[in-house]
Formats: sequence, structure tokens, C-alpha cells
Amino acid sequence: MSEELRLRIQSGIVMAAGVLLATWLGGFAFRLLAVAIGLLVFWEWSTMTRLREADRVGFALAWASQAILAVAILFGFLSFASALLLAFTLLAVAYMAMRKGTGWLPGGVVYAGLSALSLASIRGSDGTGLKAMLVLFTIVWATDILAYFVGRAIGGPKLAPRISPGKTWSGAAGGTAAALVLGLLAVSLAGGSANLHTGALIVVLSVFSQVGDLFESFIKRRFGVKDSSRLIPGHGGVMDRVDGLVFACFAAFLLSSVAHAFSSCAQCSVGTFLLGLSPL
Repeated sequence: MSEELRLRIQSGIVMAAGVLLATWLGGFAFRLLAVAIGLLVFWEWSTMTRLREADRVGFALAWASQAILAVAILFGFLSFASALLLAFTLLAVAYMAMRKGTGWLPGGVVYAGLSALSLASIRGSDGTGLKAMLVLFTIVWATDILAYFVGRAIGGPKLAPRISPGKTWSGAAGGTAAALVLGLLAVSLAGGSANLHTGALIVVLSVFSQVGDLFESFIKRRFGVKDSSRLIPGHGGVMDRVDGLVFACFAAFLLSSVAHAFSSCAQCSVGTFLLGLSPL
């Protein structure tokens, strides 16, 4: 075993243990993890896209918005944080338009802010949130792992050769199929409803997970960087590790918000939606 592979395995075990512990504890512990991910994602995003060099004032304002949002999420004001994120996004877009700046500024505000907000909203503080988060981990990990092995075994046409030359359509299909089977199993074990609605949602989340991976690959290729950072030994940066997860979280959070808006359930949560327990 090479030294690089050993380092990768060791840091992977430490990361997995920390994430699973925070997920198990929930509440403030998981919100702290979500906020840390969001802030680190924005740091990596702004570094890769060179926001500071492009606009120092906009860069400072964007960091201020992320800090305020982080405090709101950390102390559990998630509805207020949702309103803040929308307001900060609109302000960033308006600022960009007035200064004729780069779209990477509001893009970073949304990407990092929604990363923290969606993670915290899904986990929540109860048992349902714990189950939903573990189901989501199952979907994303099954997609990622099986897409890699199926793609290598079968090969075939490339999924997006200009963005990520190694990914194939066979791998994408294999990853989604694995996510559907294991995701439905995880939902059943969690006491959820493994029905057609849940199956369709799992497929959507698996697809979004792969889109998230491609999106980060696009950013890195666009700015000529190999990794989002060197923060994690053997793994690159935080964005390199959570790209698929946060996109799946985006989809779950936004879809559940829409479902909630058209539902008579006053206590619907992202967790109950993911487990197929909230009425549409």
C-alpha cells in the first residue's frame, strides 16, 4: 500500500467517524458541522474563482453574509436563515449588476449558504431527521461508489467528456440503480414508506448527486485547479468530498419546501418528506 493511499484511508476514516458522530448527536453538534461545511465551502469557492482578486468589496460583503447566516443556522433559526439566504442572494445579484461584476459572487453565496442550511434542515434535532440523514448518506454513497465500479467494469459512452472524462453513462445508470435499491432498503429499515413516490424521489436525489459532482468538476476545469483545496490529506478539499451530498441536500430541501407549501401538514419536515411520511 502506497503512503498516499494509506493517508487517504486514514483521513477518510477520521472524516466518516466525525460526520457520523455529529449526525448521531444531531442538534447543535450537527448544526456546527453544517455551518463549518458551509463556511469552508465558501472559502474554497472564493479561492478557486478568485473572488477576492476580482472584487475585494464584494468579497468582504459575501463573507459577512455567510457569517450572519452561519450564526442563524448555528442557533437553530432555520426559517429566519432561509429568509436571510434569499435576501443575501438578491443583494449579491443586485450588487453584481451594479458593479458589472462576476456571477461567481452570488453563486458562491447560494452554494455555500444552501449547503449549510439544507444539511441542518434535514437533520434537525429528532429521530426522524437522523433516519432521513442516514438514508440520504446511503443514496449518495451508493451512487458514488457503484457509479465508479460499474463505469470501470462496463465503460461505454462518456457522460460529460469535456467536464469529467472518466464518467460514463453506464456508471451513471449503475449508480442510480444501486441508490434506488439500497435507498428503498434504507427507507424501509428506517420505518418509512418504500413506495413509488419514495422511489422516484431517490432517483431524483441520485441524479442530483451526480450533477453536483459534475458541477464541481466544471468549476475546477474552468479555473484550472486539480482540487478545491488541500485541506483534507489525501482527499483535496471539502467541496471535493461533499459536492454530491450537498446537491442531493439542495434537491431534498427545495422539493420538501414545495411539498410543504402545497400540503395541509403543519408539522412537515424535510425528514418526514424524505422518508415518504408527509402527505403531498
